[in-house]
Amino acid sequence: MRRCNMNIFRKIAYATSAIAAAVPMIVSAQFETPGGTGLPSGSIIGIVTNLMNYLLIMVGILGVIGFVIAGIIYLTAAGDDGQIERGKTTMVYSIIGVIVALVGVIVIKAVQGMLGGTSKSF
Repeated sequence: MRRCNMNIFRKIAYATSAIAAAVPMIVSAQFETPGGTGLPSGSIIGIVTNLMNYLLIMVGILGVIGFVIAGIIYLTAAGDDGQIERGKTTMVYSIIGVIVALVGVIVIKAVQGMLGGTSKSF
């Protein structure tokens, strides 16, 4: 029973991540440049920045979802030491994921400021 539930959660996670990965392609396919080439206009730095921001948003969302799942695991442990430890470990990894996403946003903003010349603090 437990193995079956984990497979279902895994399939749901894969489907959700596939849909989340496809959304930007679907949305950006609707915008074309006025030049008629059909290619998006933008610099490589802008494209990489947008990609990194998108990936960091996904990491942050998955971290929060993992934190909620860890809380559910911890609350439904009912005194089972293995489940309690699993919930704690999942919670720690989720917190680390959210921290990595926040640090990534800070690093991207700092690099943009340094390379773009718009920041006086770096």
